[in-house]
Amino acid sequence: MTPLILLADDKKSAAVTDWAARIGWLVGLALFVALVYWLMREGWKWRGTLQGDLPDLPTAPDDPGPARLTMSGRYHGSTTAGQWLDRIVAHGLGSRSRAELTLTDAGLDVVRPGATDFFIPAAALREALLGKGIAGKVLTEGGLLVVTWQHGDRLIDSGFRSDHAAEHAEWVDTLNSMIKTPSTEGAER
Repeated sequence: MTPLILLADDKKSAAVTDWAARIGWLVGLALFVALVYWLMREGWKWRGTLQGDLPDLPTAPDDPGPARLTMSGRYHGSTTAGQWLDRIVAHGLGSRSRAELTLTDAGLDVVRPGATDFFIPAAALREALLGKGIAGKVLTEGGLLVVTWQHGDRLIDSGFRSDHAAEHAEWVDTLNSMIKTPSTEGAER
């Protein structure tokens, strides 16, 4: 009988959880996450302040003419031309969104539900190409339509991704055929 009594004597209850320490760690973690989010938001606002010299975005004319091409897809953002990590956030250009693009002889109309719409006049278009990344969005080679345009004294790259990626090549060809370079302007005169 003695061995049974010893076995019962060795059992101990489970350790009690220290709830105060656990809650303290969770509150500390939540405060840290909130601080990081606040710092990111302040950095975004500071970037917008630094880009305050960017003029207001043009709006589409009342009668832009017949559509040459249309596309639905996503707008992935705008950057300083040639610097695909230097995101432009002023005037809502940094907000990713759905987009409906319409190309007319007047220019490129970008309609973004829930974000600021803008218009790129045909005279402001500089280049269109197929890219693979812009400001934190990297896709496969040729998966992004990048339109370079002049706004004020700044060249801007804007990235779009069609719902049907096969459309990108036609957009590049059509946009580049519309762009007037200084050499072609002189030849037209």
